[in-house]
Amino acid sequence: MTNNTTTAGSATWVAVGPAGAVGSIHREPDGFHVELYGRRGTGSVFPSLDSAKSAVHAAMGPLADRPEFRAH
Repeated sequence: MTNNTTTAGSATWVAVGPAGAVGSIHREPDGFHVELYGRRGTGSVFPSLDSAKSAVHAAMGPLADRPEFRAH
């Protein structure tokens, strides 16, 4: 799996795990917004893309593999 941490021009990354898409990260002027699919109230904002990716991974549970982040 790859993690695209610096894709020029990208504003959205989709987190894909073994069962499919689990969430997305959107670049906004105030930071990186994390949205976890199937969960309400998960509109957290993070200062960096790496911290947002870590938050998505942590939300998947303690034994989950890190998802692949695909730039869109």
